[in-house]
Amino acid sequence: LMPAIWVMGAAFGPSGLTTQSVIPRQFSLDNFRALFSDENVPFARWYRNSLVICISAALMQVGIATFAAYAFSRFRFKGRRLSLVGLLILQMFPQLLSLVAIYLLMYNVSLVFPAIGVGSSIGLILVYLGGAMGYNTYLLKGFFDSIPKEIDEAAKVDGATAGQTFRQIILPLAVPMLAVVKLLSYIGILNDFLLASVFLQTKEEHTLAGGLQAFVSGQYEQQWGPFAAGALLTAIPFIVMFQFLQRYIVEGLSAGSVKG
Repeated sequence: LMPAIWVMGAAFGPSGLTTQSVIPRQFSLDNFRALFSDENVPFARWYRNSLVICISAALMQVGIATFAAYAFSRFRFKGRRLSLVGLLILQMFPQLLSLVAIYLLMYNVSLVFPAIGVGSSIGLILVYLGGAMGYNTYLLKGFFDSIPKEIDEAAKVDGATAGQTFRQIILPLAVPMLAVVKLLSYIGILNDFLLASVFLQTKEEHTLAGGLQAFVSGQYEQQWGPFAAGALLTAIPFIVMFQFLQRYIVEGLSAGSVKG
């Protein structure tokens, strides 16, 4: 808890000072005011960019991973095993190795379609969607494998199509894992600094990770107070989302296939 307590102390401490103790001697909101009053710091714009990018990319990641995991779990097709092994091998390489290749790919795309290339939020979202076909797919596949296939067969006997079985039976049972994947995707995208700083090149286009880094990147000027205040404000959407999804996790765990 010490890092979190120190961040709160630095955020509510005197403006322009780094607290030497965990609890500041004076409490002030100057650091929060500095985030919104300085014209050179478009914090509200960074906040909006982060919400749009994180929520959109996380939702689409969950959708892609869900369809892919269900296909790998329930269907048998040519190349299925090779695809699973390929996804597993790709997770062994760090993201940094593919940064140059991804940047060159998106740069060439921006020459033809500037709206989805380098320097656009849509282009960054498309890059993030590649992360859905990896850990999220394996996580959901393992959960779908734990759902008895007899449920699918019973629904088929009752006249349900494959789509109806997926939407009305499998998805309600998978709500707990979908909520977990949603949270993990949101956290990973929100904390990403490398891809966001490379693809979003102007100050107004930055996300919170790239924008707040400017407060502590100076060699002789490091504003830890506003940085800590921005970090606390960044946590608000995550806390709200966690509280909202927690209810669905509890309901999904308490309502099994027999009750459904």
